[in-house]
Amino acid sequence: MSGPILAAQHLGPPPWPTLDPFLFCVHHDDAYPAGNDRLGPAASLDGRNLGSDFAGKDGWRMYHGHVVPGFPRHPHRGFETVTLVRQGFIDHSDSLGATARFGQGDVQWMTAGKGIVHAEMFPLLRADAGNHAELFQIWLNLPAADKMVDPYFTMLWGEKIPRHTFRDADGHATEVVTVAGFLDGKGGPAAPPSSWASRPDADVAIWTLRLQPNARWTLPAAKAGTLRALYAFDGSGHVHTLDVQGTMVVQVQADVPVEVRAGADGLQLLMLQGRPIGEPVAQHGPFVMNTRAELEQAYSDYRATQFGGWPWQGDGNVHPRDAGRFAVHANGRRETPVG
Repeated sequence: MSGPILAAQHLGPPPWPTLDPFLFCVHHDDAYPAGNDRLGPAASLDGRNLGSDFAGKDGWRMYHGHVVPGFPRHPHRGFETVTLVRQGFIDHSDSLGATARFGQGDVQWMTAGKGIVHAEMFPLLRADAGNHAELFQIWLNLPAADKMVDPYFTMLWGEKIPRHTFRDADGHATEVVTVAGFLDGKGGPAAPPSSWASRPDADVAIWTLRLQPNARWTLPAAKAGTLRALYAFDGSGHVHTLDVQGTMVVQVQADVPVEVRAGADGLQLLMLQGRPIGEPVAQHGPFVMNTRAELEQAYSDYRATQFGGWPWQGDGNVHPRDAGRFAVHANGRRETPVG
């Protein structure tokens, strides 16, 4: 490796490797068929390992769902989930009584804190056509001082997330969507109050980049001590002088500008950056703590309390087809996106 390129590797199936303060990153991309009256696929489920369907048969997956694709109720403690829905929708329900439907550019940022159970289902709302679902889910660690805060989620509606368009000397465009972090003097939406990203000195940024064919753009420098990774997930091109083909992750030096260039088929990247938390990580399944003893306590607490129980009829609760995009928080506050 040379210049600002510190490391690079081709990526296999997700989850993808991440750098502190991030723990986990997956990219789901499913070409679902039309939906049936239960918001599941209007197609045969024969030949699928229902309950753990990750094979990608016919270009889509049921994941842990049996009727509707997605992830029925499961617990978390000690970190945050950041869910970027680029296409399709997610129906959220949780143990605190909160619900939401979000998608088509929306982001849910959830602090699991001391413990929450939630379901993330992918309702197939269109009955007359296919339902393409594409999303990233990213896990961001919490420092020890904040691992046991109260659970909380913030909705970042797509209409309010900054989108920046830059054109190179030849007029080719690069669009940068800034879910977190500052770009061109403008910050992304506020992260939850206990998030590592809520600290200005943490230098957390979560961006997606879409470069038109043959476009060039230069990533501005971040702070010294920040770690920065670029995930190429569609198209081809170059990061500095490194040839990017297929799905790759490239770690770059964060405190210097780095040019990215698209090939003839364009290039799309996800950027994750932040100052490391620098604490021990003890992780097992859905819990992320600092020590093995804390993990054991997390499992004990979950067995005893179910992190508040489950107030919903089924493990994979979905909302009515015509519910629209909304969020109802644990305190009963309802919000809907405003253009």
